[in-house]
Amino acid sequence: MTATKTAPAKGASNGAKKQAPTAAKPAAKPASKTKGNGKPESPAARPADAIKLLKADHKEVKTWFKQYEKLEANAEKQSLADTICLALTVHAQIEEEIFYPAARLAIDDEDLFDEAEVEHGSAKQLIAEIQAMKAGDRLFDAKVIVLGEYIDHHVQEEEEEMFPEARDSDLDLKALGLQLAARKEELMAEAGQ
Repeated sequence: MTATKTAPAKGASNGAKKQAPTAAKPAAKPASKTKGNGKPESPAARPADAIKLLKADHKEVKTWFKQYEKLEANAEKQSLADTICLALTVHAQIEEEIFYPAARLAIDDEDLFDEAEVEHGSAKQLIAEIQAMKAGDRLFDAKVIVLGEYIDHHVQEEEEEMFPEARDSDLDLKALGLQLAARKEELMAEAGQ
């Protein structure tokens, strides 16, 4: 998870454009609702609030970590590890640039945010180590698995402590959701995704 670092440059780890793994399934599209005029409203027109967006990212990455543990081919492991590292890097960056600063102002719990910042730093270090390796290298699998366990712990703290406090605060979660979604889209485009 990253503070000021941008998403990895194209081909930063192995010279190839990162592709979504074949093992990962695309996220299901939300059911279409209707506007007041009876016409369907596009999912993009219905902004998710910040917490829903962040939780959706958490769920997606958790699924990928579970899929990783079942893979045997190094090419598939590499592809999925690259996808996981990029997703976590972008997710952490949007949290640190947008969500955490806004939530810090609305929630009186500095320790909670300080711990999250330290956890992001540790995750970033492990992500950098994974990105400097190749599937099949000694400790590659172990580092990906440990990253998954580490992220599980971090997600649990966010979802059980930080997010409920944010929801109870006066934060405009819809506006934050729009900002997070726009920044995420921008970072993914920079990464060639």
